Formats: sequence, C-alpha cells, structure tokens
Amino acid sequence: MTEQTRREFIERGATMGAAIGLGRWSSVSGVDQTLPSSPGPEMVVLNANIYTIDDTQPLAQAFAVKNGRFLAVGSSADMRNLATSATTVLDAEGMTITPGFIDAHTHPAYAGIFELTQVNVDLRSIAEIQAALRERARNTPAGEWVVAFKYDDTKVRDGRKLTRKDLDEAVPDHPVQVTHRGGHTSWYNSKAFELAGVTADTPDPPHGKFYHDGNELNGLVAEQANAPFERIIPSGSTREQRQAGVALISKLMTASGLTSVHDALTTQAYATAYEDAYKAGELGFRVYMMLRGAAYEDVKNSGLYTGLGDEYLRIGGVKFTADGSASERTMRMSTPYIGRPDDFGILNMTQQEVHEAVEAAHRERFQIGIHANGDVAIDMVLNAYERVQKLWPRPDARHRIEHCSLVNPDLLRRIKAVGAIPTPFYTYIHYHGNKWIEYGAEKMRWMFAHRSFIDLRIPVAAGSDYIPGPFEPLMAIQSMVTRKDMSGRVWGPNQKITVDEALRVCTINGAHASFEENLKGSITEGKLADFVMLAEDPHEVDPDRIKDIEVARTVVGGKTVYPRGD
Repeated sequence: MTEQTRREFIERGATMGAAIGLGRWSSVSGVDQTLPSSPGPEMVVLNANIYTIDDTQPLAQAFAVKNGRFLAVGSSADMRNLATSATTVLDAEGMTITPGFIDAHTHPAYAGIFELTQVNVDLRSIAEIQAALRERARNTPAGEWVVAFKYDDTKVRDGRKLTRKDLDEAVPDHPVQVTHRGGHTSWYNSKAFELAGVTADTPDPPHGKFYHDGNELNGLVAEQANAPFERIIPSGSTREQRQAGVALISKLMTASGLTSVHDALTTQAYATAYEDAYKAGELGFRVYMMLRGAAYEDVKNSGLYTGLGDEYLRIGGVKFTADGSASERTMRMSTPYIGRPDDFGILNMTQQEVHEAVEAAHRERFQIGIHANGDVAIDMVLNAYERVQKLWPRPDARHRIEHCSLVNPDLLRRIKAVGAIPTPFYTYIHYHGNKWIEYGAEKMRWMFAHRSFIDLRIPVAAGSDYIPGPFEPLMAIQSMVTRKDMSGRVWGPNQKITVDEALRVCTINGAHASFEENLKGSITEGKLADFVMLAEDPHEVDPDRIKDIEVARTVVGGKTVYPRGD
C-alpha cells in the first residue's frame, strides 16, 4: 500500500467500520519499513534446496530476512557473511524450500466456525452418520436444529445417497440439515420440511430443485431451493466463536504450508473475525477478502474498492455465483450428465443478472470473481466481462472466473483475450475421483484444464474451495501432476502439468490473482518473507506420494507460524 493510499484508507476508517465491522481496521498493520531495525538480518537460512519461483534466479542455497522481507538470496557463504551476533541462523540441512503456498479460492472463516459448531459427518457409512446425528440430538434442546457438514455421497461404503428416511430414523424430533461438503446441496428430515413449509407439491423455485422418489420428497435439496430452510436455521455463532474459528483454521492451514488465502465468502461477520484474530495474534496467514452480500454493498457505497488494506488483511474482489457445483454434479453444462440425459445442471443467475452485477462492480473499480463451473456459465461470465471492457475499458482488471471447471477451445481463446483469471480446483482430481464417472472421459479432458491454461499463458491460479475440496497444497501438486484419483484412475491425462508448473500455480500465480505478485509469491529480494520448508523435494519423490511429504516449517513475514511456538 502506498503512503497516499494508506492515508486515504485511514481517513475513511470510520466509514469502513460502519461498512464491514472493522471499526479500527486502520490500526492493523503489515510490514512497516519505517520501523527501526538491527544492523543485520534477523534470520538467515543456510544449506537449503530453494526453488525461488523467480526466473532471474530459479535456484538458491540460502537467504536472509530483515523486517519481515527477503533481504538477500544466494549462496550459503554469502548469506553467512551477512549474519551478525543477533541473527538467528537456521540450517536447513538440505531440505527443500519454496515460497509460501497461496490458496486463491477458499472459505477459511466459515470452515472454522463449522468445525467448532456443527456435526462433522465426513464419515464412511450412513450408519456412522446417523450415530453422529443422534449423539448431537441427545445434547440439543427439543425443537432446535441439528446441523451437519462435510457429507460426501461418494465416500460412503453404502453406495447410495442419504435420504429423508435415514434422517427421520436417526433424529425424528429435531429438524436436521446435512450439507454436502460441496455446499450447494443439503439433505433434510421430515421435521425440517414441515417447518420450512415445503411439501411434495411445492414447485421448484427458479435456480433450485426439490428432489423426489416417485411422489415423495427424498430429502435432497439443491441450490436456491435451500432458501426456505436457510431462513429459519439460526446462525448459531457469536463473535467470539467466529474469532476462535479463524484461529483454528489458521493453525490447520499453515500446518499444510499455506501462507496466504483468498476468502471467497467474506461477510461482515467474517471480516470482523479476521481482524479480531489478527489483533489477538491468532491469524497465521494473510487474507485477501472477496466480499459478498451486504459487506460488498456497504464497502462499495463507502467509496472503497479492491486493493485497500495492508499485507495481512486486504479488500479483494466481489464474489457472485452463476451456477452449481462440480462435486455435487449440479454445474450447468451444454451437454448432460452421464446416465441423466435430461440433466444439464442448474444456473443461479440469468445472463441479465450477470451483466448487471458485473457492470456495477466494474464501474466502481472492483475486481470481480464469479463462480462458474460449467461451460454454459463460463460463457455467460465471459459475455459480461467482454461487454464491460468494451463499454468501460479498464486496463489489467484481472476479473476472475472462480472454478472455471469445464472449458473448450473457444472459451480458452476468450479467457485469454479478455484477460480473465481462472481459479480451477486443485485437489479435486485426486480427492473426488468417483464423481468424474458422471462427467465421462471426454469432459474430463477439458476439466480443471491446467495444461491448457499454461500453454496459452493464461495465469491460472489455484483453489481448494475448502470445505468442498481439501486445502493441502502438496495434495494439490500431486493431483495436478498425476491426474490420478485415490483409486489410481487417471482423469484427463492431457491436462497433466510438471512439478515446476504446479509450484508456480500455487505461489506466484496466486499472488497475481490478487494484484500482489510484486509483494509475494516468490523468494525474491524485497518481497515478504513467506516460505515453506519441506522434508523432501517434490521433484525427487514418487509423484504418487507428493501429498505425503512432511511440512517441516511454515514462515510468514519472517516469523514461524508452524510449528507454533517454534
């Protein structure tokens, strides 16, 4: 942030406080280069195998850190000569170091509060799920909701999906919601349908669906048909719980090597949770906050826009959702799902709604990120991006296509021409393999198309979408390199990329997606000292065990955040 921008930001601090709950946000500071410093570096790392992701110096042995930034990068001998008696000297003993990993599409704040308050049903049988729900119901006052998350229909041994009857059997007297880990579909029991006023005769709303077996509701509800239930389910979290959720997810994510995240669902409450955690010393990673709903409207109306903030908390783009889910098989495509000839997926916005949303945000200098999985939805988003750039040209807008799952040659050409940034799922091929059967081999040649993006020099960024997909970057690298699922099946081998390319996707490309490539994403003199130390080199191990490499240390701004207290 320039000094002029920082002054502008501070002057508008009161407005920001009213807008998104960050009452003293101007007091949050990142690296302050005006602070007095010691004569030499605070830290020197020696004897490492460093992949810098800096084309001017791709490999190095050592670096020095001062005031939270890389002071110098080079040989162990040169860095040793910079050290003083006050310098912490870390001998890497040949371990591999990369820039800190960046997850360019994830949901840490809400994931953290889910971990603290909901029932985790990432279990392997319907009976186990029922038992977990019963246990929560026993400790839940009569009439209150039992809410669960992380259900995955293809991970249960039963070979079928949950049903309303399964939930009624487990919890007959409390309303129940079980949400798929993808976040776009949920299952409800009869009590929940009754409270929501939904019957077997209730028509499907626009952009949503109530599923039936014959003439009966089977419990499954997709996309915007969830609205009647969401309106009556209490939010159930306090400000203190949300802060605790951020603290928890920060520990989990930094332990995997993540040093920066783009939160693609930042509400007013979650923005406050990040600030609270930062002030309490509990925020281990940097956050690019992609705003939704009232948070976006209030910030826009206050005259603020993408990029304001500092190195730890920054206003990102605005997030919209155009279609359904890849993992839940609701994304909107031009051809149907395998075995479902009449099912092309679900849209969450019309073309006109996309045009209106994009125009309003673009003209207010916001970066835009639109969730668009299927080729139909991607086409709609590109129509809107092309339109605003023609009518109101803005250099280097870097509007994003969140997920951008199913492409084709024409969509790739248009993405390149308009300068859009795709953020496809990076752990999905490996983790969600059983779901790809419903897409088929030909579609998978064009899904999560990292090879195609890289070949066209489109700066593709990485996204876990956690909770929907695992957030571990090393699993992501393995997934992108091998295109193998957990059973060893290869999906879309034409889209394989190299380890070096995958490292770039997970580092400098993520920084580029948030306009921060000059600040982080590579081990370069002057950039923020965010790095990860790995016990093994992902170039050297069997590609099928990259995900098993130990993360030995995660450092943000020259401070070790994993292991904690190190």
